[in-house]
Amino acid sequence: MTQRLNLSSGISIPTLDLPEAPTMPVPTLEIPIPQIPSYTPLVAPPNTLRAPPGVKGGVNSEQEKAPPPSKAPTPPPPKQPVLPGMREVEIPFTEVEVPLPAPDVLITAGTTATVSVAATLTATALFKRLVSVFKPIIKQAWNRLTKKKRSSGSSYLPGRLEYLQRHTQD
Repeated sequence: MTQRLNLSSGISIPTLDLPEAPTMPVPTLEIPIPQIPSYTPLVAPPNTLRAPPGVKGGVNSEQEKAPPPSKAPTPPPPKQPVLPGMREVEIPFTEVEVPLPAPDVLITAGTTATVSVAATLTATALFKRLVSVFKPIIKQAWNRLTKKKRSSGSSYLPGRLEYLQRHTQD
């Protein structure tokens, strides 16, 4: 059903009557019941189980007692060739050999790493010092600039703040 609301200015605004929301029953939830996993163990006969006398075949019969055919011994894996400028170092108490670069390569890598770490630490300390020195200088210059702008009245923001303060007082 639609009605019209008449205002004193002659504007007619339609209104709409909405039906009430239906009442819904509160759902009841059942308590969950967990299903506990179960396990039935598998029974396996031992390796020493023998077939009774007179039974042929089966597990561990006479045929299986015969020595297995001898396999040819597996040859050790082929040794990888050593690259030029590399040497192999055997780790004590193991049979593992690790390739190691030539001494001049190790010295170059170590020197490069040392120089890069030293340069990083020096640059960090220098940057922190410069920040602590220049921060007050920059802050003072900024304050002077903002003070000069406020006195000239060319900024929009201070005028806007004054306007808002005058017109929003309760």
